[in-house]
Amino acid sequence: MISRVFIERPRLAIVISIIITLLGFIALFRIPVSQYPEITPPEIVVSAVYPGADAKTLAESVAAPLEAEVNGVERMLYMYSTCSNDGRYQLSITFEVGTDPDMAQVNTQNRVQLAVPRLPKEVTQQGITVRKRTSDILGVISFYSPKGTYSSLYLSNFVSQNIKDPLVRTEGVSDVFIFGELQYSMRVWLYPDRLYALNMDVDEVISAIQRQNLQAAIGNVGKAPMMDGAQIAFTLQAQGRLSEPQEFEEIILRQNPQGGLVKLRDVGRVELGALNYSMASYYNGSPNLGLAVYRSPEANSVKTMKNVIKTLESLKDRIPEDVNYKVIYDTTKYVEAAIDEIKWT
Repeated sequence: MISRVFIERPRLAIVISIIITLLGFIALFRIPVSQYPEITPPEIVVSAVYPGADAKTLAESVAAPLEAEVNGVERMLYMYSTCSNDGRYQLSITFEVGTDPDMAQVNTQNRVQLAVPRLPKEVTQQGITVRKRTSDILGVISFYSPKGTYSSLYLSNFVSQNIKDPLVRTEGVSDVFIFGELQYSMRVWLYPDRLYALNMDVDEVISAIQRQNLQAAIGNVGKAPMMDGAQIAFTLQAQGRLSEPQEFEEIILRQNPQGGLVKLRDVGRVELGALNYSMASYYNGSPNLGLAVYRSPEANSVKTMKNVIKTLESLKDRIPEDVNYKVIYDTTKYVEAAIDEIKWT
């Protein structure tokens, strides 16, 4: 019997036990640390925005050309996409296990560029993002105003400008997604009866706004060949893009030979608000904004979450009064509990 060998040779049994203990101790610090084993394939996400488009328009004008080019990218397993009625499109491509995420991102980016000439100019102006990330969320952070001092629009703008970018730069983080992001936008509300009375349509209003809300180069005074021997040269500057509602209201839509003007304020009103109001979030009755953090495929979950908490601690001086944050979902707690069980098993 094998047991008889160890009973008769206790020193051999002790040496083997010590070796097994040392190997287990070494393996404890080398095993993959994640909520799930490292068998999940890498995933690349392509995102685009088409302002004003519905899901059907997105599927026909954005999804079709993009997916036609991306389909068949090297080592791809499958892909799926979503089109929403708020103009957002997202394509998720899953690759074979063991695929280098960086190379998968580069190959996908090259395929996306082939489809760019066939996309609407409104989409290319907004930009198309290609990022690598895991399919599961590492954690969710809630930013809220306990006393209700700040609205969801303010919280969204604050998190987007001050919190999101530092978190994306954190080691191990691949992407940060804001649930129900409310971007500051200039909203123009038109009066249909006045447009009808003046025989105007919406396209005429949009064209006027685009023509007069731009940054144009004015020129110089005193530079050759305009004036020979000039001692001083001046660079002319003029007001560029408009930033206040009152400035938008002064946009001229139409004029006649007698000097009559039709301005934007004559056919509508302008206000500073959110890009859309399709989602609202609250935490204990207070305005709230959720922030999802995604881990890079090759990153350590526990270490990444600790880095995220450390980054948030370093940003506390930027957070105004009556704005707090709380980690409401943390997948690493399961990992830490599992490791703790291993230590005591």
